[in-house]
Amino acid sequence: MLLRRFALIYGIAFLGVGVLGFVPGINQMHHGDPNLTVEGPGHGHLLGLFHVNVLHNAVHLLFGVMGLACARSASAARGYARFVAVAYGLLVILGLIPTANINHTFGLIPIDGNDVWLHALLAIVAGYFGFIYRTVDRPARRT
Repeated sequence: MLLRRFALIYGIAFLGVGVLGFVPGINQMHHGDPNLTVEGPGHGHLLGLFHVNVLHNAVHLLFGVMGLACARSASAARGYARFVAVAYGLLVILGLIPTANINHTFGLIPIDGNDVWLHALLAIVAGYFGFIYRTVDRPARRT
């Protein structure tokens, strides 16, 4: 049950963040980042802290839909947790490389600054549920 709740919470959170990335005011929109080839709607700093753009927001929406879909079963939720842990762990590594071309994922998605520690936190929690957490088999109820 806890694995499914994890996937549901992550799914809702990712969907919320993906949508908020397109809301002016919550996302302090700006233009002209020389390290990005993809700008457009949704480019700015979400809550003034996290550098996002339209592709970054789309990735959040995709991870949100995946989380909601995988919340239907414990095995799917564990697979989702493992996928999130590995994907976001790799984003942390890319975000720590100081070359602008790398920490902006080759000009497509910004993953620098505050995004790095947030991605690390997401990867650690997902890694716990994907690789460490074990479900406890409950004895069958007698009727």
